[in-house]
Amino acid sequence: MDYRRFDLNLLVVLDTLLEERGVNATARRLGMSQPNVSFALTKLRARFDDALLVREGNTMQPTALAETLRDPLRRMLTTLEGEILAERAFDPARAERRFVISTSDIGELVFLPRLMAELALRAPGVTLESRSMTPIELERAMVDGAVDLALGYFPDLGGTNFLTQKLFDHPFTCIARHDHAEAVPGWSLDTFLALGHIVVAQRGRSQELFEANLARQGYKRRIQLQSPHFMSVPLLAAGSDLVSTVPSAVGAIFATMAPLRLIDPPLPSPMINIQQFWHRRVHDDPAGQWLRGLIAELFLGRDPSPESPIH
Repeated sequence: MDYRRFDLNLLVVLDTLLEERGVNATARRLGMSQPNVSFALTKLRARFDDALLVREGNTMQPTALAETLRDPLRRMLTTLEGEILAERAFDPARAERRFVISTSDIGELVFLPRLMAELALRAPGVTLESRSMTPIELERAMVDGAVDLALGYFPDLGGTNFLTQKLFDHPFTCIARHDHAEAVPGWSLDTFLALGHIVVAQRGRSQELFEANLARQGYKRRIQLQSPHFMSVPLLAAGSDLVSTVPSAVGAIFATMAPLRLIDPPLPSPMINIQQFWHRRVHDDPAGQWLRGLIAELFLGRDPSPESPIH
């Protein structure tokens, strides 16, 4: 029998007939008319070439074939109801789920401490894996489902298949040795441009915003070190007259690692648009919806960056 030519709705009627042992009772339970149930039984009898149910007094009794069909039919419908047609839900308190996220230069410093604390309270069985990727790698990973969420500044994630929610805008700050004679509050643009600079150059990262802003205004500065890594910057700045412009959250963390002073840039600077990004293929996933909702609850309109030391 080719199931593709078989009306599977008839199996629901047969299953109910085998339980109710009557056309009228089956019609009431399924919300069908009695003639429609009778018509369905006629089609089932023709398909199986068997009476399936025969009347005895006020009830209908299954034939030998119908008895053999009862258990596999119930198993099939139970699987259909419980695994295929079941309502999708995510219970964070009971879930054991690993989410893979990718964060920008700000992400792990700003988001993870608060997010991990909330997960411990609300979803103790949920774990996070944080990955750092190039823009091309990240886009492919989200398309393939290897990354659930990107969190931070990712200007390369575009197109109709990527969905976003803006969380907050984040500023830049300058860092310098704590006793630097020239990098002081109220410093001039000329002083800023004349000093030696450390520039963190990472494609698709927030630093590009500040560099592009300088270029648009035609400003040139003395770049003495360019590196793709942030973590060497605080010790280099603390041990020299070099200064560096970094996201404010990064600067605040650096100031806990080395004796640094944080100073506002001496020129109007762009804000970093911090967002969460996800691919359309996971948009309706209840687990992903829960995680995105938690992130919005914690961070929407709230920059959680640590407070900067006194400038």
